[in-house]
Amino acid sequence: MNRNVVNILGYGVDTFTFEDAIEYIYNRHGQVVTINPEMILNAQKNKDFSDVINSSEMIVPDGVGVQIGLKILGHKVSRIAGIDFSKALIQKCVNDNKNIALVGAKPEILQKTCEKLKSEYPNINIVYAHDGYFTDENEIINEIVPLAPDLILVALGAPKQEFFISKLKKQLPNSIMIGVGGSFDVWSGVINRAPEIYQKLGLEWLYRTVKEPKRLKRIFPTLPLFILKVMKERLVPNVNR
Repeated sequence: MNRNVVNILGYGVDTFTFEDAIEYIYNRHGQVVTINPEMILNAQKNKDFSDVINSSEMIVPDGVGVQIGLKILGHKVSRIAGIDFSKALIQKCVNDNKNIALVGAKPEILQKTCEKLKSEYPNINIVYAHDGYFTDENEIINEIVPLAPDLILVALGAPKQEFFISKLKKQLPNSIMIGVGGSFDVWSGVINRAPEIYQKLGLEWLYRTVKEPKRLKRIFPTLPLFILKVMKERLVPNVNR
């Protein structure tokens, strides 16, 4: 199975179906970036972040804004929610008796996440768990490397989690690593995920914004600006490449 990517604002996004994406990264390993409009706009202003994204082994369209942007450019690509993608990989690792590591979130959130996952997957093998409140990332990396987890989920928020993974994967080329943002908050039960109808319609962002109005500052003007840039790219090809 080979990658097929389409370009949006200078970044190649994979066009895998959900199932094919799981199979591809499970067999190839490496860093998965679950990209959204905010990350793309940030990367355009931060070359180091841009380089990390472009050097990842897979980029999946997590945000519905990316899916819309790709459609504007003539590409029909399925959205792959990072939280669902990560859960599917956890299930696969449990089935194959592989090891999992968790990094990030507040201490109490991490503890609840571990408890919930162990309840949901009695045979899960979590070999390492550390909250996101650390100052020396090299110390954390040195603790993880000897354990060689098969799946490493990092909840530090973008772009911090992507930089952390990029550094870690140099020493663990046979591991799968994903930045999962606020997924631990949901898995722990502290934050309720949007109802299924919102998920299917790609409107989780709207549900969460209603619940957390402060998120408006992140979405606007980011999303409109992103769409405007995509429209410009359609009218003037290669302008962002």
